[in-house]
Amino acid sequence: MSASVLSLYRRITRWPAGHWIFSRLVCLKAPYFATIAPRFVALEPGRCEVRIRDRRRVHNHIGTVHAIALCNLAELGAGVMTDATIPADMRWIPKGMSVEYLKKAVGTMRGIAIPELATPVSGDGHEWPVRVEVVDGAGETVFRARVLMWVSPRKRD
Repeated sequence: MSASVLSLYRRITRWPAGHWIFSRLVCLKAPYFATIAPRFVALEPGRCEVRIRDRRRVHNHIGTVHAIALCNLAELGAGVMTDATIPADMRWIPKGMSVEYLKKAVGTMRGIAIPELATPVSGDGHEWPVRVEVVDGAGETVFRARVLMWVSPRKRD
């Protein structure tokens, strides 16, 4: 997706159904995320907001949003935010994730990804932690994740 995920987002979301189109493009690049049918709500350097609707396909056996659907939401938001924030000569990959399930996840979920540290600059590879809060329709936090990104220089061809 890279080339400039942020400029693509800014251009496409001006169109009718632009948020839906952008969300589908991200899922074409990373197909597994299509399992949660995400919709990007906002994207800017240092912040990404993405939501998933309350649908049977993301439910567990007790009718709440499945823990792994919440993890997918967190990784997706953290990854796209990272891509939109780091310098063009850097790349990223998730290195680890720790999560907290705070209450039953019922209804539409909205994940907000924000970095814990200042934007990395070009240089050697390093860890960059991203905090993701997932809130329900009432704005209550139901899930929290810390996604540890490995940010490093792009390989020169």
